[in-house]
This record gives sequence, structure tokens and C-alpha cells, in this order.
Amino acid sequence: MTWLTQITMGSLFDGIGGFPLAAVRNGITPVWASEIEAFPIEVTKLRFPGMIHVGDITKLRGAELPPVDIICGGSPCQDLSVAGARAGLAGARSGLFMEQMRIVREMRLAEKARGRESVNIRPRWMCWENVPGAFSSGKPKYEDFRIVLEEIVRICFPNELIPGPYPYGWPDVGDLTAGDMFSIAWRCLDAQLCGVAQRRKRIFLLADFAGPLAPQLLFDVFDETENSGKEVS
Repeated sequence: MTWLTQITMGSLFDGIGGFPLAAVRNGITPVWASEIEAFPIEVTKLRFPGMIHVGDITKLRGAELPPVDIICGGSPCQDLSVAGARAGLAGARSGLFMEQMRIVREMRLAEKARGRESVNIRPRWMCWENVPGAFSSGKPKYEDFRIVLEEIVRICFPNELIPGPYPYGWPDVGDLTAGDMFSIAWRCLDAQLCGVAQRRKRIFLLADFAGPLAPQLLFDVFDETENSGKEVS
């Protein structure tokens, strides 16, 4: 797919490089990664020698990072998981999602200051991954995922309010669009359906800050790739 050529990526909460691995398999170049644990950093230094390690997310400034087309991150899930204390986005760990949003916002503002416009403002894309418990966590119930959506939408529409899903809860699959100007899509995927011998469900959310492509990429392209058994290239 031609729009995937020459795309660059930054990986937050990088771990052992899951997002960079997916990137290089699909023609995307991982430029930098943020991780604080020593062992995962050594793993990714070995596997992705050209990727820069930028350190602790709380000490990063989006305006100072090398601009990239897409920022990916699976912010810590402990406070969102149904197996945890359910502190939600108010928790010290899962609340780091707000740091992810800060970096996206700072990088885009710096890009605008450089004179870049519309689809050329980086990052154009953001991908967020987390546990399904994010759909139901928060006070009141379901509030955390509403905040996630609202924070992402406000990158482009600063005063926008996203209503909650009361009383039914968030669906496993959904999207929000603003014509050709913005789109966001999410779906809950199970590892057992992607060639892994275990059941492990995760939310994947994709935002297109300058166009309508998020639902197409997350729904149509993913399904075509899964059914064909081929990688997107």
C-alpha cells in the first residue's frame, strides 16, 4: 500500500519492541523509543540498532524529539485491568497515557510553528494499545475510555466533548469521524485470531489527525491482511 512507504514511527512504553517489530515488517521505520527498564532496552538495541533510545517519557519534550509520522504506545495497563485495583487513569501507572498525549500535542504544535500544515503535520497518526478493562474502568463506570477518546479528539478539536456510553458500555468496535478532517477507530482483538497460541484480548485504537483513514486501516486493511496471511507492505 503506497501510503505506508517511508513512514516513520516513535514508540512510547516500548518494552521489548513490539511496535517497532510490527513497523519494520510493514515498511515503517522506527526512529526512536522510550523505555526505562534495562533489559528491554538491551533487547531492542540488539534487534533495532538504528533506533534511538530517548529515555523516560515523563522527561521528554515532544518539540525536541525527532518528528515522526506515527506515535505508538501501550501505556501501562495495571490500573485499568480487571485484575488490578482499578484506579483507572487516576492511577500513577495508567495515568501515563496523559504523557503520551502531551508528547503528541507538543510535537504537532512544534510542527505548526515550523510552517507545516494539514497532512504534513507530524505525527499524523497515533496508535494506542491497552487491556479491555479500559472500556469499563473509571468513576463513574466507563469514564476512562471516554476520557481517552476525548483527549485524542481534542488534539484537533480543543473544545470538543465526548459523551459517555451510558447505560450500555463501550462496544468492542467503534469509530468517530469528522468528514475528511479527522478520524479515530478502535477494536478489541484476540491474539488467538492472529496466529498466537493463547487467548489475550487487547484494545487497538488508531487516530488519523488529518483524514478519514483510521477506520479503513484498522478494519478493512487489517481484515484483508489477516485473511490473506500476508503482511501489509
